[in-house]
Amino acid sequence: MLGRLRLTPRPAGTTALRLPRLEPVRSTSIRQLLEHRWLVVVLALIVTGLGAATAALVFRSGLDGLGRWRIHMLELGPRWLVLPAIGGGGGLVAGLLVQLLAPAAQGSGIPQVMQFLRRQPIPMGFQVAAVKLVAGIVAIGSGFPLGPSGPSVQMGSSVGWEMARLLRAPNAFRRLIVAAGGGAGIAAVFRAPIGGFLYALEELLQGARPVVMLLVLVTTFWADTWADLLGLARLVNLEPESGVGASDSIFQLQRQVMAFVVVRPIDLLWLFLLGALVAMAAELYCRYVMGLQRLRQSWRIPLAGAMTATGTLLGLVDAWLPPDFLNRAGIRQAIAEGDVDLAKALAIFLVVFLTTGMAAAAGTPGGLFAPMLTLGGALGLAAAAALEQLGLAAPSTAVFAGMGAFMAACARAPISATFLTFAVTKELLILRPVLVACLGSLVMARLLHPQSLFKRLMLQTPSPGGPAEPDAGSSLRLNSVPLRPRPLETGPDHNLQRTPGGDGQTGST
Repeated sequence: MLGRLRLTPRPAGTTALRLPRLEPVRSTSIRQLLEHRWLVVVLALIVTGLGAATAALVFRSGLDGLGRWRIHMLELGPRWLVLPAIGGGGGLVAGLLVQLLAPAAQGSGIPQVMQFLRRQPIPMGFQVAAVKLVAGIVAIGSGFPLGPSGPSVQMGSSVGWEMARLLRAPNAFRRLIVAAGGGAGIAAVFRAPIGGFLYALEELLQGARPVVMLLVLVTTFWADTWADLLGLARLVNLEPESGVGASDSIFQLQRQVMAFVVVRPIDLLWLFLLGALVAMAAELYCRYVMGLQRLRQSWRIPLAGAMTATGTLLGLVDAWLPPDFLNRAGIRQAIAEGDVDLAKALAIFLVVFLTTGMAAAAGTPGGLFAPMLTLGGALGLAAAAALEQLGLAAPSTAVFAGMGAFMAACARAPISATFLTFAVTKELLILRPVLVACLGSLVMARLLHPQSLFKRLMLQTPSPGGPAEPDAGSSLRLNSVPLRPRPLETGPDHNLQRTPGGDGQTGST
């Protein structure tokens, strides 16, 4: 029998917060499942893509409707009274929904999916997805300046988890379809199936075997196809522009911004430096969000109370700002098209930096990718304007490079950030300059902090409870303690047999 395992105390000065290890998805059980139930697996992936696309459609439609109602309500009274009332009321309703029905639905949703993939006790399922949907619509529609990306990832992952539960699939396939559902949510929001596929591999799974990659790719492309079929041409916050003479009844290339791209060799050096500069601002943003969240946790403010206070404060800020700042989609469109001067670009950066950080730290069920694009685009536009004022030729792709660099620094996913930025223009020529900026951003971000914003949030966010994801045959892992087998004692008093696990351990009968 095995001797008693002695645990040594933690050395002084080390932190108790450790990032849970992400184990690779094993493809053996997935291959066996495909051999015996391949049709059911394909249908589960298609339904997961449909669920992610449908959730994104409903989420976007709800945000548009509630946002228009918020603007119309300004006719009933002064801005300084109406906007704080709507923000505080929406924060209270959304906070109570999450706090009472599904605590796992708070925040972006991406840290929860990452925790689940690391076998942490995070609840998943239709209840979490439904609460995320309703609470996110209420919060963002009432003035919280976040986006639909994070909720779409968590809702898509919850749909995938339900499909695996109905199939009684092995744990490896359950983890695969949860990650694939998250990538499908990204694909539906950004209309970028390759971006969603890469995000699922680069950030959620952090690598995969070919069969896993194929199944994730199928799910994300089906999500994008369902998005086309369901009419999600305007799901992304930047308003797309259809081609001249295009018909709504056919599949077509949707461009949110028409970009004129000219890349000179010297531009690549400028963009690499721009990426490093943007990474500094992105790290400051990450620390700002984490600092506010630590402050809220130290004060032990309930989620509903924090969101009520934050919504009221955000309403006061909106009442003080110029009217065009209420149209956040219009601001992102203006940034992407470059129709903003240096002073306004810096003002937009400051406002979005402060307000989105407050909303994220309060636990608002909303995404951060849309604010990251706005922040990075504003910095890229400001840098290009500064170069032109110095008499230098600025890169024509500075805005898009800033978008990708800010997202790459916060999420530590440069390839995904490149293709999600590419989805804004669908212009192939921006891939190289955006990737160069993302690489410069990643190098600087790694020098400033080893972990992404979402991993830091995952470590700092307390677990809402729930059943841990089981792993047959691996409930006890002793990776750091080498155990040598003891010699078997044979004799009349020791009738030994192998344990059913077949791991070479012995037990007495």
